[in-house]
Amino acid sequence: MPRPPRADEAGGFYHALNRGNLRADIFHKDADFAVFERILHEALQIHQVELYAYQLMPNHYHLVLRPLIDGEMSRLMGWVGGAHTMRYHAHYHTSGLGHVYQQRYKSFPIQDDDHFFVVCRYVERNALRAGLVERAEHWRWGSLWRLLQSPEPNPKLLSPWPLARLPRWVQRVNEPLSQSELDAVRLSAQRGRPLGDDGWVETIARRLNLESTMRPRGRQKVRVQQPSTIKEA
Repeated sequence: MPRPPRADEAGGFYHALNRGNLRADIFHKDADFAVFERILHEALQIHQVELYAYQLMPNHYHLVLRPLIDGEMSRLMGWVGGAHTMRYHAHYHTSGLGHVYQQRYKSFPIQDDDHFFVVCRYVERNALRAGLVERAEHWRWGSLWRLLQSPEPNPKLLSPWPLARLPRWVQRVNEPLSQSELDAVRLSAQRGRPLGDDGWVETIARRLNLESTMRPRGRQKVRVQQPSTIKEA
């Protein structure tokens, strides 16, 4: 089966994520989270990508980023995945015992308007939504916690936002997304479908060859024409 298309255009906003194989944990202790942050820092020094928001969860992670040259997101994600997999197998002595990640990473383009803020809120409240903390900013392994530290702790990860952050941002992150917002983000994450207004989504899907992400999955039903019961004269 051919792989679904994936956009990676310079200047675009993207949500990228990956999960542990069979949804197993990929971070077992604080040191695992810290090592991944160092790997991410190294990748950001090598590749021309800006990181705006992120959250590391026990069995997956989320990144909101922007590549500055075409194809750079894929190169960064490949570097991060490879370096983390090697470190994981070496540390836990699991080489040859299966994959760390369930598959290659997923991603989808985001319109540079309110949809960008919706995705960042979705990412930064992930641990709160999972019941791991009582306040979103209490989760140590994410961008919201870093935002509240001054200066940002090492290793440096975050780039200044290209859009002005909305007022009362921490309060906004702690407020639940609407069901329609949740459904839209989850659908885009599952399908690689662009997230934005209808007109923008249609335009970006056509330009980046993502039309297949807009169609329902599964085989289309084929109508079989019944033979005519009328006899020819």
